[in-house]
Amino acid sequence: CFWADPRVEGKYVFLIDDVVTTGSTLREAKKTLVEAGAVNVYAITVAH
Repeated sequence: CFWADPRVEGKYVFLIDDVVTTGSTLREAKKTLVEAGAVNVYAITVAH
């Protein structure tokens, strides 16, 4: 369960994660941020 600060509304957001296995955590985080009004959400990862 994620929560997004309402200050993301109208903003571009970058998520940074060290390792991605299935991507489910990033997908849920993006969903929450977009629902809170983020314009776009980008993800950067170091390893898969």
